[in-house]
Amino acid sequence: QLARIQTDSVVEMLRELYPDFSFEIVAMSTTGDKILDTALSKIGEKSLFTKELENALERNEVDLVVHSLKDLPTSLPPGFTIGAVCKRENPLDAVVFHPKNCGKTLSLLPEKSVIGTSSLRRAAQLKKKFPQLEFRDIRGNLNTRLKKLDEKEDFSAIILAAAGLKRMGWENRIGQLLTPEDCLYAVGQGALAVEVRAKDQEILNMVSALHDADTVLCCIAERAFMKRLEGGCSVPVAVNSVLKDGQLYLTGAVYSLDGSDSLKETMQTSVNYPLQSEDGPNDDAQHVGITAKNVPRQAQEAAEGLGVELASLLLSKGAKHILSVARQLNDA
Repeated sequence: QLARIQTDSVVEMLRELYPDFSFEIVAMSTTGDKILDTALSKIGEKSLFTKELENALERNEVDLVVHSLKDLPTSLPPGFTIGAVCKRENPLDAVVFHPKNCGKTLSLLPEKSVIGTSSLRRAAQLKKKFPQLEFRDIRGNLNTRLKKLDEKEDFSAIILAAAGLKRMGWENRIGQLLTPEDCLYAVGQGALAVEVRAKDQEILNMVSALHDADTVLCCIAERAFMKRLEGGCSVPVAVNSVLKDGQLYLTGAVYSLDGSDSLKETMQTSVNYPLQSEDGPNDDAQHVGITAKNVPRQAQEAAEGLGVELASLLLSKGAKHILSVARQLNDA
């Protein structure tokens, strides 16, 4: 349902921009939608929510695919690109409480209360902050997870992305928004991406009107950070990015699975560059899988450089060890 709402919202924007075109929505399910009894981090498939959709794109059965950006790997298969990154919804994580805990916050829950989350990143940060609570895996789409929370007594609360709840119209279920001090969010969280065939100029030009420049620059920095760290679903990597007065600030962190070991740093760079008319073969330069023709190229390069530099700083302080231990423990 959430995927459908997200797709509908993108199609709605395109219909307004291109009233003469007709848009047909094709619904599909992916490996990630079908395997519901295993933690995401254990399945180990990089393109869990994207492969089937990309196959249809490759076969020209569809022309564009709408994803949650956080589901897209930092390197896309050859021939594909993210042609649009739409304006970001609130990227923070949210706590949804069991009806009996209505009005509480995580710090007010009784000791040993069980919190559901399928994200190693959320669990690692919250275990450290709330050692008195227990964290357990919960899978399924939003509807399924809320149902598991409400109808059983297994969980006192679950952690979800605020963006998904908002898009579903369930903002009233948010009992607590986790600030970046509580919990840094996932790379790309809250942003929608439109994936297209990299060589399909007509479609690329069409969807590029949906790009939100600030969101693009924040997400390029976040994705470059993740890529340099070689992070993914199976390790706790988290970010927070802010663009203000032409300055892009990126906070990035890595965690051990229990959150006891962590590294966190913030860096900034200027992204204040004019849009130049750029002709020539570099026209469609990709930055961590994103093609953004209408965002200044120098700004994109600065954002990507910031992500790489921040990751390199954490690696120089021992991030590789923290992540490889996390990966081994998770595989075990």
